[in-house]
Amino acid sequence: MTDRIEGEEEAFFCGAYWGARQETAEACATRLEAFFRLLAGVDLSFAQWFRQGKSRAEALKHPIDSTGAELAKLLRKGRDRVVEELGFRFSAWNGASDDNDGSALKLTCGGSSPRVINVCLLDLPVRGPNSERVLAASTLRGLVKSMAVAWEPDFVVVMSSAHLQMLRDNDPSEIWPGWVLYLSRQRGTVPPLPAPVHVEPVADKGTLIVLTPERFTASNPEHVALAEQVRALLDQAGLLKPL
Repeated sequence: MTDRIEGEEEAFFCGAYWGARQETAEACATRLEAFFRLLAGVDLSFAQWFRQGKSRAEALKHPIDSTGAELAKLLRKGRDRVVEELGFRFSAWNGASDDNDGSALKLTCGGSSPRVINVCLLDLPVRGPNSERVLAASTLRGLVKSMAVAWEPDFVVVMSSAHLQMLRDNDPSEIWPGWVLYLSRQRGTVPPLPAPVHVEPVADKGTLIVLTPERFTASNPEHVALAEQVRALLDQAGLLKPL
């Protein structure tokens, strides 16, 4: 349900990542329920989710009940039957009429194995009315905060696939500075960053960093240079150590 027609637009994603954290299906469901509730307040396109199917029509027949008890049942179905330490897997789709304007969610949580990184990954709309609303700095700030509050991850990032491909290493344990970045307070104190970077606290959990108020694009050399400058400053402060 997430195949999209490639065009000039950059495809963005929002991902929350954290290391080994053993949690039960019920504990993960509580976090997922909170996440869905927070998402609904970020944008109307995040208000309803469906189980993914072989076709759009089939998927639309299976709306997700976002109460904790029902989510726990779905998470248990997604548990690795061979290696339980790998945690629970869950996926959902938001039912957009156009795949290019839709969002898809993939989740791995409750994993306690060093071989897997827990992640909540949201593919964002590429083009269309949902995209126009979601791919705005103000909306993305709310989205990243929702992930930070619900999942308590080590970091959250919003970036484009094009920008990610430009980086030398795509090691999933590394922290990538994108258009919007959240860092847990446990990673350290964020140093002063250059304008136009916006920095703000997220409750008592960590720090939100927004590189530019306008849409970040990997084709803009100034944006890429700013991202590298911020990455270097954060790395010097010891904030980008691998998970």
